[in-house]
Amino acid sequence: MKKVGIVVKADAEATKKADELENWLRSKDIDVIRKENLPPRRRIADRDKSCAPSDLLYIFVLGGDGTFLSAVRWIGDQNIPIIGVKFGEVGFLAETVEEELFSAAEAVLNNKFNTELRMRLLVKVIREGKELACETVLNDIVINKGALARLAHIETYINDHYLTTYSADGLIVATPTGSTAYSLAAGGPIIHPAVAGILMTPICPFTLTNRPLIVPDSANIKIKLGKKSSDIMLTFDGQAGIEINEEHTIIIRKGLYPVKMITLPGQHYFDVLKAKLRWSGGRV
Repeated sequence: MKKVGIVVKADAEATKKADELENWLRSKDIDVIRKENLPPRRRIADRDKSCAPSDLLYIFVLGGDGTFLSAVRWIGDQNIPIIGVKFGEVGFLAETVEEELFSAAEAVLNNKFNTELRMRLLVKVIREGKELACETVLNDIVINKGALARLAHIETYINDHYLTTYSADGLIVATPTGSTAYSLAAGGPIIHPAVAGILMTPICPFTLTNRPLIVPDSANIKIKLGKKSSDIMLTFDGQAGIEINEEHTIIIRKGLYPVKMITLPGQHYFDVLKAKLRWSGGRV
């Protein structure tokens, strides 16, 4: 029997639509594995460690970008295609909307879709030679100081070559997919998903000449905090985090396992971009 996954946002409307989708799929003799999206956990040790069954053909995500990122973490390193259905405010990661859910599902079941590989980052946190965390992210990692903390001093190295020490409220390291998330709000550029690069965007830098930087996706990024750093968190896709200080080293590089995102006929990245950012597309 074919098996499909559904990840649904904790929302009454999304839950109702997920019930309809589940019944519709079962009427077509398709087994359904359903997962309710759990709220993000502040500490990585408390995160949901469950993993999607390896025999899922596809995963439908009913929710916003947070639900989509949670579903990607559920997939892990597996090669399972995923499609987002918008039930949130922005939904940059959603391929379709609630009103088009069943026509999109029909197209997916009939293999009338393409897939697009989206790069992920592999992130390791090391202290005194011991690996404390190893995570993959689709959007970004964020180093952020607490509300009452002083400026963070973030030493950054590219391929073991010293780049700079950012004195800022924080630093975002993002994939092209994540360039339309927190990095965009912090003044970073939009990068097309097909562009092979990693984006580094300082958050409110003290030195105004510290601008966002795009490095090759082959780069190995190493980050350490300056001495006497406190009240600073490292978060992974906004889903989980770990408190860090000057004793920690963060290693970031391109992940080995990209996310396989489903795209439907007639959908174009730049049209989605214009719609989400409310660009007119007309002449000034």
